[in-house]
Amino acid sequence: MEKRFLPLLFAVLTLASGMPDVQHALRSGPVLGGGVMPMAPKVEADLCPLCIQFTSQAINQLLNIILNAGVVGTCGTICNALAQKTGSQVLGAACNILCDIAGVEEFVKLVEKADLDPIYFCEELKTCPVFDSGDALITKLVVTPATGPQGERLISFDFASKNGTGTGEWRVYIQTVDGIPVESSFLQESQPPGSYNETLKLKAEPDPNCDPTQGPCEQWLPGNYTVEVEICNGECGSKHPHSQVYDKKQTTFVIGN
Repeated sequence: MEKRFLPLLFAVLTLASGMPDVQHALRSGPVLGGGVMPMAPKVEADLCPLCIQFTSQAINQLLNIILNAGVVGTCGTICNALAQKTGSQVLGAACNILCDIAGVEEFVKLVEKADLDPIYFCEELKTCPVFDSGDALITKLVVTPATGPQGERLISFDFASKNGTGTGEWRVYIQTVDGIPVESSFLQESQPPGSYNETLKLKAEPDPNCDPTQGPCEQWLPGNYTVEVEICNGECGSKHPHSQVYDKKQTTFVIGN
């Protein structure tokens, strides 16, 4: 990373308190909201999480701006339009950082090429490392309490990597009694070989703030629930290069009357 980007990078990270934490969900189902989140989020002062955080929020709007613009001018033109469209000067500033790195023509090409895949976009922009020889094996997956009434659950899993991991994500999917999808994905930055663990909170109770006009609201009815955790290189389910499923594992918990 060139030194000329450092002051603006730290300024954006300081201003980014209004943006979701880089370790919070990249994508969430309509019923999750803040219901599933890491216990100990961490913020890294490097361009990879900044890029993915920004792209997760802005790539769809950026693509629309580019497609509707016809002739694209400068980074400032695109990024000012993004700031106006989203009402966020933080997103506009992050856009300028990333666009300046690539140059406006290459930046536009990458936005169109990424097909709404933030990790692939940031790898192509060279702000996130690519490592295709990685691995991860989930060695433990536990939900606590395994049986009980509605309420908070802790989802904990351990994984080990012999070679290290590439830039990717881990995905949590819950098969519910009524079939309403509950899932979230979280950024997993490139890691060296070693053993790791993650713990998440799940609020297994109806969300009083859920708006049924925005999608069905999970009621967490009594019954058996299956939790699946998937660790991936790149975005889980992506068809782009540098994407693969390292491992997945399932376990269950029960909500009683």
